Amino acid sequence: MDKDFRRETVSRLRHLAQAFATNPREAARLVPEGLASYFEHPVDYDVDDSWELRLHQWLDVPWPCSERQAGQEVWNAVVREVHDRGLAFGRHTYGQYSDGDAALGRALWCTVRHTRPAVVVETGVARGVTSRIVLEALERNGEGHLWSVDLPHPFEPDLRAQTGIAIPAHRRSRWSYVEGSSRRRLPGLLRELGRVDLFVHDSLHTARNTRFEMERVGRVLAPGGLMFIDDISTHQGFADWVRGTARARTLICPSEDGEGLFGIVAPHPAGRAVRA
Repeated sequence: MDKDFRRETVSRLRHLAQAFATNPREAARLVPEGLASYFEHPVDYDVDDSWELRLHQWLDVPWPCSERQAGQEVWNAVVREVHDRGLAFGRHTYGQYSDGDAALGRALWCTVRHTRPAVVVETGVARGVTSRIVLEALERNGEGHLWSVDLPHPFEPDLRAQTGIAIPAHRRSRWSYVEGSSRRRLPGLLRELGRVDLFVHDSLHTARNTRFEMERVGRVLAPGGLMFIDDISTHQGFADWVRGTARARTLICPSEDGEGLFGIVAPHPAGRAVRA
């Protein structure tokens, strides 16, 4: 047996055992995800280096964007606050997971500010960096609410105290935290909300889970609504969903550090996002 394969298998089994010890109900839902991940494969995407320009064309607002500098200032403030807590910031700093990426943060800031969504749903919180960017933008809009479905770190319980630390108390009035896996909590939330104007996937990055979330949200996404899907390059979930959605148009965007990709999809390109 290949040593790397054996080492990876042992690591996965150890993590799964830790998850069962902490939260057996949610850990049981990880088993099919783990099995399905063995059938995942990377996808070669055509990356659009002009994605920010094209996104603003989708939004029908001028480029360069008048909001870009304000968004960067908020991002810089969040990074400083995380560092002030004595924590590292960036890739693989939250166990094997990562903080939000600056490029995704810019995209979400501009989208929220220009489209003024009333209902924003995200999956995955970790330290809450991306959540904070959205909440700051909603606050400047003076309207809108963010619902975040999140399963606290299943493999390293000591990190759970860091969940949402980037979101200060004075920015939580527009935020609802829904604890649990998206497989368990997202369907009920979507039934309750009835519609979603903007969706952000940043939870378990498997093809199976990504398709599940996109399929569920796609049924209630408002005309002109957008979905932001992080970390799409390591599996085929995003590509499979888009391939099965005839009218969808996409942007494939590089992360700021060049180590990953995120996708933006407009399932209803003829519509417009919600605006004031």
